[in-house]
Amino acid sequence: MNLNYMKATELRKLYIDFFVKKHGHVEIPGASLVPENDPTVLFTTAGMHPLVPYLLGEKHPSGKRLVDVQKCVRTDDIDEVGDDAHLTFFEMLGNWSLGDYFKEEAIKMSFEFLTSEKDGLGMKIGKLAVSCFSGDKDAPRDDESFKVWFSLGVPKERIVFLPKKDNWWGPAGQTGPCGPDTEMFFWNSSDPCPSKFDPKDSRWVEIWNDVFMQYLKNEDGSYTELKQKNVDTGMGFERVLGILNGGKTPFETELFKPVIDEIRSLGGYDVGEKDPDQEKIISERIISDHLRAATFILGDVCSVTPSNTDQGYVLRRLIRRAIRHGRKVGIESYFARKIAGIYVNIYGEAYPELIDNQERIFSELMREEEQFAKTLAKGLKELEKCKEDCLIQGGWAFYMYETYGFPPEMTLEEIKKKKELIENLDLDKFWREYNNSLREHQEKSRVGAEQKFAGGLADHSGEVTKLHTATHLLHQALRQVLGDHVGQKGSNITAERLRFDFTHEDKMTPEQISLVEKIVNAQIKEGLPVYCEEMTAPEAKKSGAIGLFESKYGEKVKVFTIGKTRVDFFSKEICGGPHVKNTSELGRFKILKEESSSRGVRRIKAILG
Repeated sequence: MNLNYMKATELRKLYIDFFVKKHGHVEIPGASLVPENDPTVLFTTAGMHPLVPYLLGEKHPSGKRLVDVQKCVRTDDIDEVGDDAHLTFFEMLGNWSLGDYFKEEAIKMSFEFLTSEKDGLGMKIGKLAVSCFSGDKDAPRDDESFKVWFSLGVPKERIVFLPKKDNWWGPAGQTGPCGPDTEMFFWNSSDPCPSKFDPKDSRWVEIWNDVFMQYLKNEDGSYTELKQKNVDTGMGFERVLGILNGGKTPFETELFKPVIDEIRSLGGYDVGEKDPDQEKIISERIISDHLRAATFILGDVCSVTPSNTDQGYVLRRLIRRAIRHGRKVGIESYFARKIAGIYVNIYGEAYPELIDNQERIFSELMREEEQFAKTLAKGLKELEKCKEDCLIQGGWAFYMYETYGFPPEMTLEEIKKKKELIENLDLDKFWREYNNSLREHQEKSRVGAEQKFAGGLADHSGEVTKLHTATHLLHQALRQVLGDHVGQKGSNITAERLRFDFTHEDKMTPEQISLVEKIVNAQIKEGLPVYCEEMTAPEAKKSGAIGLFESKYGEKVKVFTIGKTRVDFFSKEICGGPHVKNTSELGRFKILKEESSSRGVRRIKAILG
């Protein structure tokens, strides 16, 4: 395999073919960026999110060996974007064993894909190193993985044991499946490769992670052995693509180059000239990364739009941060739509939903860019009112940023226009005060998020199971009252309540809300059985099932029917969540609130009493 150049489409295909054709896996489609029935996270941050029920022992329609490419969004390190490695949106290549093979076979497959010149990446073993779990009070040292790597020819000097913070994965929430992992590193440097592996040396780049899900973390913090032991692997697509193409960063690949070229053109500095200064490079990366993430979020089947809460807030922050950095590199015109168009061209073949939803992507970006321009204008007016001694305070600059989205750099630009302010400005103090205010805000936000999204990943408790079943009844009742245009646009369920987003333009009337409640409670009172069947997606459609988020499902799907019989039913949906056996288990259904979620999408919050 040619390590000097590989296209993105070739890498995806090579990975999938290796596991499907050589090792008997079944390819499954990636899930939505908004996880279903998982209150612990705003976005899908790893390939395991849609598979949690199957990691806990539920049978997967496609079998025990799976492989996929999963879209992910992580914003924990958003302030780090701009360096060589961090991305908010990324693709994860993953293969899965659900109670089938375990450590030895998983490691051997990983090694084969990395080193095989015929079926894999053709990497030289002399440039590879690995780490294993060193053990602690919760789990023993992973000597088994060490022995497998050593038997494959990796020398002892290239294998290190590291603690839980480095070599343990999960759970993604506070409870759930987890276990030790073994991580693979590649020497990504023209410098001579050292004989000993030093994980602190940044020239060693982590490229793959095999997670061995042996344990379940309980609510009290203890660990118990899982009855079904699983393997969850993840290879960073953009990072590996960069290495294969001889670059040190993903931004040097075909996925980013056309966008960065366009940014430089819009900013008025020639693409062919000597590389711009480091500040411009950082801004280029932030713009290209954030607008790529925004394009995928807007193009997702769950149709998130910019707002001030939840996923919409993250999306708005990404777009506005990209716009601010556009100004820093000299872009004065609206440009987000143009960048998104390039990404639709780059990714449209692999992710056709971007083409299907491109008009929504473009219109939302344009609308947000126009709205942000108005926000900045308001900020300028507020700055004009501000007393001069306030203007030079970093705390005030943070207030302007948080309230109006007005960047601190722009506040400084306004200060520099006034001679008397420049004379009194202590730049170090300004940034110190600003950063202190920012850290305080981030800490409060973090605590709030922990409280908001407390609980286990994809909770399958009795209360959540009841509420999940109730969403099926709610969905069908809404369709009966409002019309067949109603479709699910997302759900978020905790043990306390359900939240259900659906397509509908107008605010529901009190009479409509009351009628929906009445219909749902009638189905509960009737004590309808809940049937589960496995069938192909076409068979499910033919049987009358509603296919929510159809792109998530493979050839075989689970269909849940709520009715007197499988053919005389009230509700029939494709779904992968937990369900009760009879509606009589639900109790009484009560709608607490009906409100707007985003343009063209309404939201209902409800409980069972």
